Amino acid sequence: MNASDIMVSDVITVKSSGTVHEVAELLLRHRISALPVVDHAGKLVGMVSEGDLIHRGDAGTGHERPWWLRLLMGRDVLAAEFVKENSRTVADVMTRGAISAEPDTPVADVAMILERHRIKRVPIVHNGKIVGIVSRANLIQALAAARNHMLPPRRVGDAALREDIIGRLKSEPWVKPSLVNVTVSDGMVDLWGIVDTPAEKQALRVAVQVTPGVKTVNDNLIVQPATSVVY
Repeated sequence: MNASDIMVSDVITVKSSGTVHEVAELLLRHRISALPVVDHAGKLVGMVSEGDLIHRGDAGTGHERPWWLRLLMGRDVLAAEFVKENSRTVADVMTRGAISAEPDTPVADVAMILERHRIKRVPIVHNGKIVGIVSRANLIQALAAARNHMLPPRRVGDAALREDIIGRLKSEPWVKPSLVNVTVSDGMVDLWGIVDTPAEKQALRVAVQVTPGVKTVNDNLIVQPATSVVY
């Protein structure tokens, strides 16, 4: 599944030559928290969000800093802050160099972009022009829809299922295979052994649960920190 499969194509944008008040009206009218900014040719040049409009002189919400902090901040920083708080033009308040993705970007990569850059939405761009947008909500919708297309449970013999589970665990860098044992009976898996942390115990259970053919998992693992000594 790619970005083009889950993106919203009817994207509301604002031009860099637009006004701050125009942005505020669009955000309120469409109940969104950010807008892609485009130039006269329709190419993406930035993003403007609620955060960019929080501190505004015309709304009485501008920064009020003590004199000593203003000295420490420096003239350039204060000048840039003044522009953002008082300019009426989108180009002056927007965040430039917006993070974007292509329509054929895998959904998993889009999720990584959102997480890595701590943003809530990614404009989808083709040949420089915005063709859609993917938000966190769209990813959740894709996850919900995926449930309706899940393959029926695969029937696997116990011996083969045990091999699949052991192979999966050996492929994970956080597993100590020599300290974990797996038994399988009619698709029901019992996990035995010792792990170092509760997180490892939980991860082992999940790794087994998502293995095709597994019906249930009985977690008999014991958490024993690596510093412990067993006699």
